[in-house]
Amino acid sequence: MTTPALLVLGNANVDLVLGEVDGWPAIGTEVVVKRSEQRAGGSAGNTALALTGLRIPHRFIASTGTDPNGLWLRAQFDPASSVWIDDVADTTLTVGIVHKGGDRVFFTTPGHLQSAQLDDLLAHISDAPHSRAYAILSGGFLMPAIAADTVTLLQALKAKGWRTAIDPGWPVEGWTDDNRAAFQTWLEAADIALINAEEAKGFTGLADLDAAAETLVKTLRDEQMLIIKRGPDGASAYTQDDMINARAPEVTVIDTVGAGDTFNAAFLASLSENSTIESALERGVATAARAISTFPRCYA
Repeated sequence: MTTPALLVLGNANVDLVLGEVDGWPAIGTEVVVKRSEQRAGGSAGNTALALTGLRIPHRFIASTGTDPNGLWLRAQFDPASSVWIDDVADTTLTVGIVHKGGDRVFFTTPGHLQSAQLDDLLAHISDAPHSRAYAILSGGFLMPAIAADTVTLLQALKAKGWRTAIDPGWPVEGWTDDNRAAFQTWLEAADIALINAEEAKGFTGLADLDAAAETLVKTLRDEQMLIIKRGPDGASAYTQDDMINARAPEVTVIDTVGAGDTFNAAFLASLSENSTIESALERGVATAARAISTFPRCYA
């Protein structure tokens, strides 16, 4: 079987999205929300779902727990594109509370992601089919063992011919010294870093996004790229010598859960098809905008 040019590794979990709320209710009260949706999620999971929605060949390698939620979760993905690993634990569950305007906050149980192991991923990684093939690792901060071995995983992917991308998400413990040090080693090892504006500011400790981006760009080596996803302001791509912006179209937001992961899917797919960085950015923000403004979600 031909190996697809896009490889997605990382976290998949069950998402329960509720909304919308206008501020936080007082403790002990009850609030009725207009909409709820149980769906497959996780950063890597959202990217794989977007690629399926876009009808783009890919391989998704992830784990679930062995409970009924794990069986349900696996059934939400394209079976021909998915490779599943058993973790003997309850499947991780995330509750996403959507606030007015589309912003959200997540509550996540540890679940099976605490058990994910590097060797299980390495056992399923094939050689890249060509020099424009991309592998993305997402959600690393939620998987302790994977986080500890992220550099090893990125090196193994490169040894098999993959260009590497990383979107580790927000660290649960916050930007501690240890998390900053780990994230720095991941940035140095990956070909492309895909982060959002809040992560850029959190990692650098700078409140101004432009200053945070400038600080991050100074760490880039030749042929490395930094992508900062700016929400309604689109996305920016940085290299040592250049910066390219793409504006997001104006849409009526339903919820923004998985917006950045959807961007990752369309952006990397475009690069794998030899598109320019500018075209890839534009496709990424357009696809993400479509996803967050449709219910049920539409990608293409």
